[in-house]
Amino acid sequence: MKKALVLLADGFEDVEAVTPIDYLKRAGIEVTTASISNNLIVTSRWGGIKITADTALTKQITESGWDAVILPGGMPGAVNLAESSEASALIKKMSTNGKLICAICASPVIVLAPLGLLKNKKFTCYPGMEEKTSDGIRLEDRVVIDGSIITSRAAGTAGEFAVAIIEKLLDKAAAEKIAKSVLL
Repeated sequence: MKKALVLLADGFEDVEAVTPIDYLKRAGIEVTTASISNNLIVTSRWGGIKITADTALTKQITESGWDAVILPGGMPGAVNLAESSEASALIKKMSTNGKLICAICASPVIVLAPLGLLKNKKFTCYPGMEEKTSDGIRLEDRVVIDGSIITSRAAGTAGEFAVAIIEKLLDKAAAEKIAKSVLL
């Protein structure tokens, strides 16, 4: 069974986390949410919806247990992820080991670029965020896949983002089945 880890930080964009969690679980992928602080995280929208993470991100969580890591955007969620030394170490190690690194909205630029993960890579992000990095080759596509890096633009592309992750982790048929079942 494939396993994905979703990193959550206070101020993450609700849809950009919950949609991949839901779609991946529908596809039979084991999903674990990990908070970079305490297990109760407050989202960026609607006065902050409170979500309880499955676990806290600690040094005991290693890259070996996961096939993918998913980084929701939102502000200040992306900044909070980028400032977490545990999150940065885990993401770098997963990248080094060829694991799938998935970032949406502000997270490609705010989290991945400072780690050097966009260098010479095609990516997309929330419009205007690309001005904050000189790394990578920015495209305006809704979802961009370059090797083991999957990036997407915003909450409105979260479904396509999740389906792209499913296709990379499982296969095209599994991805199409989920897309069809949710009328994407």
